[in-house]
Amino acid sequence: MDKLAPSLIPLDAVDPAMVEQLLDRAFGPGRKARTAYKVRGDAPYLPALSFGMVDEDRMLVATIQAWPVALTDAQGRAFPLIMVGPVAVLPEKQGDGFGTALMLAQAQALGEIGKEVEPLPQVLIGDAPYYNRFGFSADYTGGWTLPGPWEAERLLLRCANPAILPREGTLGPWKL
Repeated sequence: MDKLAPSLIPLDAVDPAMVEQLLDRAFGPGRKARTAYKVRGDAPYLPALSFGMVDEDRMLVATIQAWPVALTDAQGRAFPLIMVGPVAVLPEKQGDGFGTALMLAQAQALGEIGKEVEPLPQVLIGDAPYYNRFGFSADYTGGWTLPGPWEAERLLLRCANPAILPREGTLGPWKL
């Protein structure tokens, strides 16, 4: 059988057990204790912004997910955001460009969704040197708190106009 080029696929087209196996390999067995899981709560991921990558052998090698979250200010007002992540790549495939391809695909999907208006601000917990090139920065998140431990320099925001968000607040699950 001929090998095909790596492909982007909707994450909801992937067996959830395969996604869980990939996440376990990429982040280890204790991944569900991470603060990002507490921020997301039990909301389902956003299918329009969540993707998988399959390699030339059609094996799932990487995923990206997006989640509805909120920044709640001191007055109890919730500001909706999209939490990006996890961006997961199999250890043996890291450095092959899959993470970059997923970040660009998600940014393009956000652009398509937000043609009429600016897309919702996006937040993630990750390595600034890697995510800065995609427009994420810790410049505005210093007054935010999370429901678990985090390193301030790893709480990153991408937003065309961060002044729409409170300088202080608690990041957590989106609650209707």
